[in-house]
Amino acid sequence: MKYYTFLLLLIGSILMIDHPTIAQTNTSQTEQFKKRIEGSIYSETLNENRDFWVKLPDNYKPENEEKYAVIYLMDGFSLESTLEAVYSNYWGHYLPHMILVGVSNRSNRIRDLTTSQVKMRRGSAMDDETGGAENFTKFLEQELIPYIDNNYPTITYRTLIGHSYAGLFTINTLINHQHIFQNYIAIDPSLDWDNQKLLKEAKEKLSTESYEGKSLYVSLAAEQLHMWKEEITMENIMEDSSEFTLFARSIIEFSNYAKAQKQNGLNFSWKVYNEDLHGTVPLPTIRDGLIFLFEWYQFKSPQKYNNPATPIEELVSLLKEQEQIYTKHFGVPTAPMIDEMLNGYGYMNMQMGQPEKAFMFFEMNIKYNPTSANAYDSMAEYYESQNDNENALKYLQKAYEISGKEYYKERIEALNIK
Repeated sequence: MKYYTFLLLLIGSILMIDHPTIAQTNTSQTEQFKKRIEGSIYSETLNENRDFWVKLPDNYKPENEEKYAVIYLMDGFSLESTLEAVYSNYWGHYLPHMILVGVSNRSNRIRDLTTSQVKMRRGSAMDDETGGAENFTKFLEQELIPYIDNNYPTITYRTLIGHSYAGLFTINTLINHQHIFQNYIAIDPSLDWDNQKLLKEAKEKLSTESYEGKSLYVSLAAEQLHMWKEEITMENIMEDSSEFTLFARSIIEFSNYAKAQKQNGLNFSWKVYNEDLHGTVPLPTIRDGLIFLFEWYQFKSPQKYNNPATPIEELVSLLKEQEQIYTKHFGVPTAPMIDEMLNGYGYMNMQMGQPEKAFMFFEMNIKYNPTSANAYDSMAEYYESQNDNENALKYLQKAYEISGKEYYKERIEALNIK
């Protein structure tokens, strides 16, 4: 019996089950998928090259037809490890397999991410070029996103994440270009920019336009609300009118207003991180933000999947419901579980002496992953456990036809000897 890595939710925690090496995939391809792919695209809009990186899901195989939602991360080279830490710990139950894209803002950052031109900022002259957010949005929509879509297996379900000026850019994208992304995370956004120009525009649009199907998560780092006065707290900050609290007051004002606009359909939440600074708040925000944005993705009644007493008919009904939820949100037919979990539940039920349930999960994995050698191999192991070598050989042969791996050939030979 081989062992699998598989994530199960057990009343709010994740159960780790043993795990095999990925013997069923081509080694060179596996290494390629796990590596971060760097690229650069020349932008006619920006008149310059723009660097980016792409991280494909661990389960990606070129022969499969599965397509993935995409996360676009502004300041992608500085926040890459932060997003990767969250994603690698929460995919499975909390998050689907997704393609991650990090966009460089290392040069011309202020120009690209700010929403209007200013000459002064917090009492000092602004030497940087400003106000290029609309141009940078055009680059994303008309150049980078089409490039990613043409070169990687994507669906149009996209999430945008930005911090500070990029948080300002993120909210501007939602307010003025909501068709590009479904989800938005604005981390400590600079809504004080240009005397709260975007904040004022956002309040008008949030009250009059529809944002049905869109989600936004906003954070505020509140460890240092005022550079000089320790007595400034969340309880009294809105009474202060100084330039030093304008940043935080702008986020609070926007968030309270957005939360009150129930009629526009925006799925909105925000959180104050009392123990975080501007530089530390991206990590907890991305974690909480992604869990909020993908709350619909989490399993319904997870305990029933883990309970041996749950009838198979009820499991089938739950899986059908989950499939409908995923398909509705992603806009394309979507399996009710990622392939690792379908396989994992199959092996779990084999170990618990519930072969009928095991067969159901393995069969479903083949249905949704018909080009996966691993799915057929798992079904072969099921038949071996039932002493049905004829069917086991049939599924092993299919796995060998798909992959050409010697591992399957050896398994076929060994089973034939039996």
